[in-house]
Amino acid sequence: MRHLLIIATLLLATSAQAETPRDFLTRFEKEAGATSSAERGARFFNSKHGDEWSCASCHTEQPTHTGRHAKTNKAIKPLAPAVNAERFTDTARVDKWFRRNCNDTLNRACSAQEKADVIAWLLTLK
Repeated sequence: MRHLLIIATLLLATSAQAETPRDFLTRFEKEAGATSSAERGARFFNSKHGDEWSCASCHTEQPTHTGRHAKTNKAIKPLAPAVNAERFTDTARVDKWFRRNCNDTLNRACSAQEKADVIAWLLTLK
């Protein structure tokens, strides 16, 4: 019985730490010191940067659909949280993928404002 209580407590603690896309939007807006813009996010997502890549190069111009990695051709699940509930729910994964994808696309880290804008736009997609 004691083991079941410990397991139940751990499960509740883990689920309480789950984040939502809106939590990340709020975080990045705070870091940027400004509100986000879905319009600016859409423009950023679809614009070519650095080595002539855009976010849409892999995630498609409609991130409600499955994408394909531009180099490996590996399938990428939809980025929009409305159709992929796993998106923007884990801090380590969000930070890892923003770091990796921004570097690949922009040859630099994305700013907090860029991240907030992209998430704001993705939250408008159904």
